[in-house]
Amino acid sequence: MDTLTTNREQIIESIKTLPEESLAELINFVDYLRYKSTEKPSRNFLLSVAGLGTSVEKDVSERDEDILAKEVDSM
Repeated sequence: MDTLTTNREQIIESIKTLPEESLAELINFVDYLRYKSTEKPSRNFLLSVAGLGTSVEKDVSERDEDILAKEVDSM
């Protein structure tokens, strides 16, 4: 029996002994592990988020109150 099969059997036996209340958390964790294994890691996190929040307007600091007031009034 190879190591992978042995590990799977150990996991299955461990799951069988878990209380019912733990199963929902286990499902969430397994979903997370699946997501993590399929996600392609970014080579550089900072470069991947560098473009967030960019705008065509260069300097809005002098108009910030007007912009915020328009946003609040539009709600």
